[in-house]
Amino acid sequence: MASVTLSGIAKTYEDRSGQHVAVHPIDLAIADGEFVVLVGPSGCGKTTTLRMIAGLESISAGELRIGDRVVTDLPPKDRDVAMVFQNYALYPHMTAYENLAFALKLRGVDRADIDRRVREAAGLLGLESMLQRKPRQLSGGERQRVALGRALVRHPQAFLFDEPLSNLDAKLRVQMRREIARLHGELRATMIYVTHDQVEAMTLGERIVVLSAGRVQQVAPPRALYAEPANTFVASFIGSPAMNLLQGEVAGGSEPCFQAAGGAFTVALPASWRGTLGGRPKGKVVLGVRPEQVLLDGQAGSAGSAVRCGVDLVELLGGEALIHASRGEHEITARVSTGAIPRAGDEIGLTIPGPAVHLFDGETGTRLGPTQ
Repeated sequence: MASVTLSGIAKTYEDRSGQHVAVHPIDLAIADGEFVVLVGPSGCGKTTTLRMIAGLESISAGELRIGDRVVTDLPPKDRDVAMVFQNYALYPHMTAYENLAFALKLRGVDRADIDRRVREAAGLLGLESMLQRKPRQLSGGERQRVALGRALVRHPQAFLFDEPLSNLDAKLRVQMRREIARLHGELRATMIYVTHDQVEAMTLGERIVVLSAGRVQQVAPPRALYAEPANTFVASFIGSPAMNLLQGEVAGGSEPCFQAAGGAFTVALPASWRGTLGGRPKGKVVLGVRPEQVLLDGQAGSAGSAVRCGVDLVELLGGEALIHASRGEHEITARVSTGAIPRAGDEIGLTIPGPAVHLFDGETGTRLGPTQ
């Protein structure tokens, strides 16, 4: 296996209207054996970035290294990477064994070595009893495991995954996530994984690269990404349900507080914000708070100034519920344990604890941080 280093990698397309930048310059060092996930909405540039690493898209600017080799201009066959696609791309007339062995046969690998590699991959993926079946005789999850095995048998320097689980149902996606995580743990292979599913990203990635409109928004381990989002885009994209983002402004001084737009409510902020906000001119900010940190009246720790809201919708999720409420133009979601759950149309009090608050610049969306 090997490290993968992107130095100013960018992609620009030409069309009749001029140049279109699909991926702005990316600097990213992926360590040997690391599992990195590229995540973002459709059109953010994540698949284009992966295809540039694979050699399926030309690189407009920058340098790409795999291990110690500069591979920027090398064709895909010379990069020694294996890609697993969204569609399984299996040969329908071949058995699972033949699909696994095909690329090795094209490379002229010895027959005994092919058999050893195929059976080794089949053992890792639980495919031993299915090797003589054709794709039509396999379930979606089994076909995806064959596609994964086809990459494994090549012993590449890096594995590239392009939304490999998006065609599977929810139960199979969970199962395949476990398979991929287990494989990474056993092989300690370099893996670069593209998905639009932030739950998948948070589950699999050792580090996550969040992209939007072709630009990297933040690179961080999952916990850091969730706890300290770099901007409002990351805050709203990472987390299910998304972080509550409320428009307003701050008042500094000895007791800083957040004042919601339209004077709907105020939230007292901890003294630790004083240094950050004290010298800040009064201006727009966005307050962020995770739904699980919003407290319903009567919950432990909910003492304090509550925001009076009307309940719009309650989603029951078994052991917990999501309460979607609003106050004027402001919408707030709270995740609470089931118990005395309000109904749609009820008026309730929701408390936003000051220590749970994130603040972002109202103009740029950039995170503001309290002084410790």
